[in-house]
Amino acid sequence: MIANNLLKLTFSALIGTFFLSTALFATTIDPVESDTTKTIDEIILDRITVVGQPIWMSRIPGAASYVSAEQLQRQNYTDINRILRNISGVNIQEEEGFGLRPNIGIRGAGNERSTKVNIMEDGILAAPAPYSAPAAYYFPNMARISSVEVRKGSSQIKYGPNTTGGAINLISTPIPAQFSGVAEVSLGERSANKIYANIGNRSERFGYLLEVNQVGDDGFKQLDNGGDTGFLVRDILGKVMFQTSNSASVYQRLEFKAGYHDEHSDETYLGLTRDDFSLSPMRRYAGSQADRIDTEHIQFSARHFALFSDNVDLTTTLYRNNFTRAWYKLHDLNTNALGIETGNLSEILRNPEVHQNEYAVLAGADSAPDALTVRNNNREYYSQGIQSILGVNFDIGSAQNQLEFGVRLHQDEEDRFQFEDDYQMLNGNMIITTPGIPGTQTNRVGSATALSVFVQDEIQWNNWTFTPGLRFENIWFTNRNYGTSDLERTGSNLNKNEYSVSIFLPGIGATYQVSNSFTLLSGIHRGFSPPSPGSSSDTRSEESINYELGFRYVNDLFQTELIGFYNDYDNLLGSDLAAGGGGGTTAQFNAGEVEVFGVEFSSNIDFGLLLNTTSVSIPVNLNYTYTNATFQNSFSSGFGPWGNVESGDEIPFIPRHQFNSGVSFIYKGFDANINASYMPQMRTAAGSGSFDPLFSTDSFFVVDLSTSYNIHQYVNLFVNIRNLLDETYITSDRPAGVRPGLPRTLMGGMKVSF
Repeated sequence: MIANNLLKLTFSALIGTFFLSTALFATTIDPVESDTTKTIDEIILDRITVVGQPIWMSRIPGAASYVSAEQLQRQNYTDINRILRNISGVNIQEEEGFGLRPNIGIRGAGNERSTKVNIMEDGILAAPAPYSAPAAYYFPNMARISSVEVRKGSSQIKYGPNTTGGAINLISTPIPAQFSGVAEVSLGERSANKIYANIGNRSERFGYLLEVNQVGDDGFKQLDNGGDTGFLVRDILGKVMFQTSNSASVYQRLEFKAGYHDEHSDETYLGLTRDDFSLSPMRRYAGSQADRIDTEHIQFSARHFALFSDNVDLTTTLYRNNFTRAWYKLHDLNTNALGIETGNLSEILRNPEVHQNEYAVLAGADSAPDALTVRNNNREYYSQGIQSILGVNFDIGSAQNQLEFGVRLHQDEEDRFQFEDDYQMLNGNMIITTPGIPGTQTNRVGSATALSVFVQDEIQWNNWTFTPGLRFENIWFTNRNYGTSDLERTGSNLNKNEYSVSIFLPGIGATYQVSNSFTLLSGIHRGFSPPSPGSSSDTRSEESINYELGFRYVNDLFQTELIGFYNDYDNLLGSDLAAGGGGGTTAQFNAGEVEVFGVEFSSNIDFGLLLNTTSVSIPVNLNYTYTNATFQNSFSSGFGPWGNVESGDEIPFIPRHQFNSGVSFIYKGFDANINASYMPQMRTAAGSGSFDPLFSTDSFFVVDLSTSYNIHQYVNLFVNIRNLLDETYITSDRPAGVRPGLPRTLMGGMKVSF
């Protein structure tokens, strides 16, 4: 019933918005008199973005960062992990070296599969099922992203459902202002390749964009007995835009966006023992030879914008995302077939001397039939909804108000229909001995329907800007477990669990403009993340009170931001994800009180401008983050990375210090960019005091180099080197065994634009 009502309301609202907006306000509000396309674009950006443009950041009452299209092109990254290292306050745990399935946290919020961060594309939630299964096993291909923006702290009221850490919005390639196109081809080591092209145009009433790209690599890991360890990602995306004349009494724009994405990766969760890593860090055991993941993602959105006057506008977006994934990977060893006490891969690789026979099988030794269990984590997702934002500008006395009222009706679902195959190892090759039956491992559906409402007012009064806001989330969860014997889903063994969560989330931010360049900022807001379907009945929502205080200094030559933050959790949620070292149920559980505090610093300067030269540009940027995240109560957890937690233990995978810097040299048609990142050791299990070498990552210092030269007005040649110093380091020891970072990788190519 809820789903049917959602669909009816979704389509009714979009149709009603489009056909009635020409009449709405028409008799009471004066028509737009002096709009330009640029002004209209800026208003639309303000509704669908979390920062908008760097110049707008001075009035944002909280930490904000923006990675421009120019910077992305200069660094030429396709790895979101490397891009986000340009931003302070972001916690990243690398996984496979390419950034395909990132683990992102902000200000100490958990980074397991980015479940605590709102990942959006063009203002639309991008996770496969952001409410019912928020783990981001799909992430937009960064080769087609134009810019990246991040909001943190008290400016979170507009974005949900997660309001503790922050929001990351990826801006896709916009429809160009005139007829233009780009074609790019690059090749590198290990058959690494990137092929990208777009073409588009825009007239007074119509615009379009067509974009295609492919990114691939044969993989840097070396599988025992040979085999592929790489990936191939392909995308095609199109946009069409229709608009009225700028002089229309009610300006309107309707934009459609549709995209297709698929991926094939020969990727595994199986890492190495620490001794094997020391000998051959890029090795992959024979036991992972069958591992692969295949995904398919289809997106559709329709956005309608109506500008009724200089002071009133309405943006309505209808969206639908479908995602399927089948990750076929080694799950454990069969205790019955091998006559062993544990088949847990993490335990075997952490203590290979205790589990010598088990380790030998993983490394390719002959085994009994059915010794290796490979699970097909076969899942289908969808998310759909409609969201609308009304913007109204008005004055009360000398106070200028920019009021936004937003509502979103959203529905998403995760469908698990999984099975397991058993294999035998013979002569280093895995041979299937007992095929599984689909649905006999997991056969359940988790879904969520959510109504979200927010109101936020930006009040500018003299040198003050106050931004009070209130968000309301009402979420209905359903978990339907059909059991492993009812493969037709008749409901004969159905176990159904339904519950709802409702919460009000207030917040306020304030800035004081000390001068044209210097701004003080502060804020306080309530943080929240909902428990997902499948969690136990005693699992509570994640809730916190979050504070920040700092300043921002901006002039023509120099920009800097220094902010201190403190997040006081009443209850932190842990997630039982296989990627995080858990059992893979995705159920969440209470971790109790947690304190997170720290400092974020970022700075940018162009020494070319400082030297008063217009022919040379030398932009330099650096950022630093200090984070202290500790449990405030003791408890026992079955979740591997936490285990038995004592009050005062540090949360794993959150580094105390992070540092990143970059410098570019741009002269006429030539530019060179060097980016350096330093990461100290991180705990991989909760603890305090000295680091345990068996439960920690390596510190690393990674340098990337990018250069390009315009050999013609329309032709650019470029060379990129990742990990220039060929640093070898452990990025993680979860879910099973230690994993390496990307080794030195050289790529070069040509880009033609017109």
